[in-house]
Amino acid sequence: MASVLIREAKEGDCGNILRMIRELAEYEKLSDQVKINEEALRADGFGENPFFHCLVAEILPAPGEPQGPCMVGYGLYYFIYSTWTGRNIYLEDIYVKPEYRGQGIGSKIIKKVAEVALDNGCSQFRLAVLDWNKRAVDLYKALGARDLTEAEGWHSFRFEGEAMRELAGK
Repeated sequence: MASVLIREAKEGDCGNILRMIRELAEYEKLSDQVKINEEALRADGFGENPFFHCLVAEILPAPGEPQGPCMVGYGLYYFIYSTWTGRNIYLEDIYVKPEYRGQGIGSKIIKKVAEVALDNGCSQFRLAVLDWNKRAVDLYKALGARDLTEAEGWHSFRFEGEAMRELAGK
């Protein structure tokens, strides 16, 4: 296999990241929920106070090959806080293009997020996965993650749109 580099995303990567966000949404059968655009990614991830951070996975060309690196995956994360355990990191998205799956690239992204978490004093690394995505569930468990729905019975909830406006009185 060619060499894989996991690196911090740069502002110029936003177009490729957005394409992969759309591919992930299509894979998850949730394409209609993608509302983000490239400009928002730039503003929200690369401004003075970023709302998220992102790693990208690149396949590096072999010596002498004319083409440059090829972006094949990403991991988008942000920091959260637990009143019980303090600093945490949340991996919002992890995606590897289908033709590059099964080569350990996703594991490398996850391991790099864990490294970032530890470097920033985080006590937990959290993520969520759709219940039907057995391949991802199996990978996370193999890497040592605990399924909180099974272990503790936690359910994930979300307020959005009209429910959020109504809740806020707006």
